[in-house]
Amino acid sequence: MLDPLLNFSNSLVSRVAGASAGLVCVHPGSSAQRTATLWRPGVLVTSEQGLPLDATVPVVLADGSHAQAALVGRDSGTNVAVLRLELDGPALPNPAEAHVGGLALVLGAATDGSPTARLAMVHRVGPAWDSVGGGRIDQLISLDARLSGPDEGGPVLDAAGGLLGMSTLGPRRRVLVIPAATVDRVLPPLLADGQISRGWLGVGLQPVSIPAAWQATARIETGLMVVSLTTPGPAERAGVLPGDILLAVDGTAAPHMRAMARALGSHSAGTDVTLRLLRSGASMELPVTVSMRPAA
Repeated sequence: MLDPLLNFSNSLVSRVAGASAGLVCVHPGSSAQRTATLWRPGVLVTSEQGLPLDATVPVVLADGSHAQAALVGRDSGTNVAVLRLELDGPALPNPAEAHVGGLALVLGAATDGSPTARLAMVHRVGPAWDSVGGGRIDQLISLDARLSGPDEGGPVLDAAGGLLGMSTLGPRRRVLVIPAATVDRVLPPLLADGQISRGWLGVGLQPVSIPAAWQATARIETGLMVVSLTTPGPAERAGVLPGDILLAVDGTAAPHMRAMARALGSHSAGTDVTLRLLRSGASMELPVTVSMRPAA
């Protein structure tokens, strides 16, 4: 019985060793420390959340040497940040399909550039979903694992060594995987433009319950109350007022922030939409032209 376990252990050691040259420690020793993965020659990918806005970022390579990487793009919607650094390393494994119950190897880089690893189990696999930041994530993959800040942003492999994606901490500190397909999709525009084009109304929203006396008019039980407006901004120009409750966008109900993020996806900038609002208990509609979200 020992030989199969030993073989399995040795295979994991081999997976880590094969990937270690492509792991980079970002912001070593700081509270923003992350792991970046050499996604292609000269291009590093890491977790966007918590990453400072600095144009250049200190990194430690696998051999322990120090360098400065240039931050060229970031997207809070998919939680992907891209850095440039003249670096060659191992090619990424081929993308793999996640299966509930399958084992996953979560890799990271320590402060001195040496590799770290955690063995996890795929807890849940689900369909594509929209983040509250408006990003489309190609598949829900959650892991039964613990993830510290320094390890976040590293690659996640399946037991056969295939690439599942990039590790990240989600809501309530759940460990999620941003699928490789998502990273590959946002990488070209981030390299070219530094950001992902998404729609913007210039409005701050807060989920609220619709008062019982207004629900027959609203036709939904929850909506999004306008708590702030950007001046000037598309919503303000259209006549939206603080205290209005947003009910729908172009006929599609918007009972929560994810629905709103979905309505303002990457193809919405420049389009005309109709907002259905509740104002002092009365339903009304306002046309508005969606703008491109300003750069962070």
